[in-house]
Amino acid sequence: MSEAGKWYVIHTYSGYENKVAQNIEKVVENRKLHDLIQEVRVPTEKVTEITDGKTKEIERKTYPGYVLVKMIVTDDSWYVVRNTRGCTGFVGPASEPTPLSEEEVKSLFGIDVSSSVEVNFGVGDRVQISGTAMDGFIGVVQNINIDDRSVDLLVSMFGRETPTTLPLSQVIKVDD
Repeated sequence: MSEAGKWYVIHTYSGYENKVAQNIEKVVENRKLHDLIQEVRVPTEKVTEITDGKTKEIERKTYPGYVLVKMIVTDDSWYVVRNTRGCTGFVGPASEPTPLSEEEVKSLFGIDVSSSVEVNFGVGDRVQISGTAMDGFIGVVQNINIDDRSVDLLVSMFGRETPTTLPLSQVIKVDD
């Protein structure tokens, strides 16, 4: 078959996305169904997480509970996917396989490549400065600049409120 497959969304139990994808790939390999089920993906994105002044890169699921499958729908391919352990069915009316539109596929696979940043504090939170000349000072977050990876603070020094801008990695949230 030289027919091009379409992308479908499968609903799974939350936390079983990778296992469902592996099981489908294993059945495709064993039954030699590569021409029917062409690709299986768990949509993820890379996120930079800054916690307590430490930066780490993590990969998280973009759509928990869902797996994407590029396939040609036949009785065999439908049966394989539908009867995979952890799979609750296709996303679509009455659990019928409904292909994604071209725009949906582009938006799904064109996910921001530059990776996003997450912080564990917000505007108005108290934070402690670390790794600078102002080490140990407490400030109140005025603004978070994700693009610049910096934070604007109002720091109380020697009885005066002093505005300052620091990199996100030099700020630790203070528990009140």
